[in-house]
Amino acid sequence: MSQLDVADNNVAADTNRFSSVYVPPLQRTEGQAPPLAANGGLSYLAFDQDGDAGTAKAIEDALTEIADGEGQRVIDMIDKAPPGPIKTKWGLAFRHYDECVAYIRSSNSLMVPEGGVALPLPYTVYERPTYSVVPSNALWRDPAHAGVAALLHKNEQDNRQRNLFFPQVLRDARCIGDYYPGLSPNSPECMDRLGLSLAHLESKCTNIYDSAEVERVMYPEIEKLLLEFFPDAIDALVYNHDVFDKDYAGVRTEDQDAKNPGVNANYAMLVHNDLNDNSGRVRCRELLTRNLRNFGREQHYTEEEADMKMSRRFVSINLAKPIEPIEQFPFVLCAWPSFADQPYINNYRIYDDRVGETTRFTYRPNHEWYWFPQQKPTEVSMLKCYDSVTDGSVSRWSFHTACIDPTAPANARCRKNVVVRSFVFF
Repeated sequence: MSQLDVADNNVAADTNRFSSVYVPPLQRTEGQAPPLAANGGLSYLAFDQDGDAGTAKAIEDALTEIADGEGQRVIDMIDKAPPGPIKTKWGLAFRHYDECVAYIRSSNSLMVPEGGVALPLPYTVYERPTYSVVPSNALWRDPAHAGVAALLHKNEQDNRQRNLFFPQVLRDARCIGDYYPGLSPNSPECMDRLGLSLAHLESKCTNIYDSAEVERVMYPEIEKLLLEFFPDAIDALVYNHDVFDKDYAGVRTEDQDAKNPGVNANYAMLVHNDLNDNSGRVRCRELLTRNLRNFGREQHYTEEEADMKMSRRFVSINLAKPIEPIEQFPFVLCAWPSFADQPYINNYRIYDDRVGETTRFTYRPNHEWYWFPQQKPTEVSMLKCYDSVTDGSVSRWSFHTACIDPTAPANARCRKNVVVRSFVFF
């Protein structure tokens, strides 16, 4: 019996044992390799203890992973490698961004199309599940668990040392039709085929730093955009957002109770996706039945009503809208066909009341990356984070990262944008 069979059996057993807990089935895409995940890919909801959503088990597994020592062995491998490029099983990699830039400039092997650019992208080289205890978790403020917190904090810092820079080529996403004849980046067909697309929005929101205004003005605008963009959609729910601005001088503090995400000074500099087979379904369910961390319209679905709504197709879409043309730290997206068969690597985000699942990916030279050079305030880049259709007929997700544009001038302005998260129902 395979590990995935064991996981499926455990889902059934644990669903019976915890009848009030929703445990999602692991619905892998046809043809995709099994994920690199804890417990055979089983959701931590299956390990719920007195309503903790499996968080105690997740912390236990995080400490076991640290004690195993494989993470430290990867760090030691990188630290002890000779100066210069590091030969990995995926290709040449670099510890430092500037080293990778120098290699790209001296290499003739990277063919850059018009509107494109070759640059370093940061990938993990750690093929094991990882754990991240979020800043709001009470563990960090509990003196009784100071020793555990210190171990987990060091592991969080060590995670960054297991990433390396690999050279990649970015294509201009506005020219997708050159690579896929007849395909427009401004179409739902592009989203279903590649996991990314581009929309147009002239927002009436004047201050993205005012979370109440973003919720009141931009959330309905985005929901309307989604329903118009996807003609078969019957409902759209925008449920939260993030603001990114490295140079912001005001208050950055997050306040979940006030539905204020704060302002991020750091860009997500690692190839990743926000959801996966489990968390796409769990996040949707949390919103419909519990309004958990829902900044948008309140939802009041019963479990049975949620079952019915989720029995049809639903997708999660992230939408990124600049407030001025993006000059530096662009948001870049990878097309589904270039990694559809690649296993993802789970990263578990441990809250007090839930365990989120995001994903990371290792490098492939044929990953098909896109960007929107000098993305304008009326251009909304869209990426798919989850699709409930698993038969391989449509993209399941895109992965993405921020990057540094080496062609930008030294005084280029850092990206200022709002990223809005949504579910679309068909």
